[in-house]
Amino acid sequence: MARKKTYEDSRKEIDETCIFCLIADDRDEETEVIKKNEELVCFRDISPAAPHHYLVVPKQHIHSCFSLHWGHIGLVKRMAEMGKAVLKDQGITDMTDVRLGFHQPPYTSVDHLHLHVLAPTSQISVHKEYKFIPRTDRFVTDECLLKRLKDNAPKVSHLGSCMLVQ
Repeated sequence: MARKKTYEDSRKEIDETCIFCLIADDRDEETEVIKKNEELVCFRDISPAAPHHYLVVPKQHIHSCFSLHWGHIGLVKRMAEMGKAVLKDQGITDMTDVRLGFHQPPYTSVDHLHLHVLAPTSQISVHKEYKFIPRTDRFVTDECLLKRLKDNAPKVSHLGSCMLVQ
């Protein structure tokens, strides 16, 4: 009898060739993990575009934001929450001057879902700002991605005591 795959099993699936999987699995000695939990890790970007530039990645290998569906809405929210918590831990108090978002293929440098957390937005490097312009093909904010996932969620209709998913 086949054993049912659990969340714990899928969380541990990693791509041995993916640097973010290795970081998330504590197998990269050069990267300092700033914050982690059972699902996510956060660390500094190796090529920062702002004084505070962090990446939040899921431990599970997910290729990109195009791999997500409505069932990942909670994951995206938790990634954003961790990013904001790290900023607060680092002394950032003006949460109106931050940018959170994802690069979309083909503009990804690592094929593992990662949220960019940048602050202050007003100090993003002029040489790198083109990479982080919201609502472009290159960069989608966490809020826009959440809207896209919600808009693509199956529609639920109530018919008496039955629910139909369309």
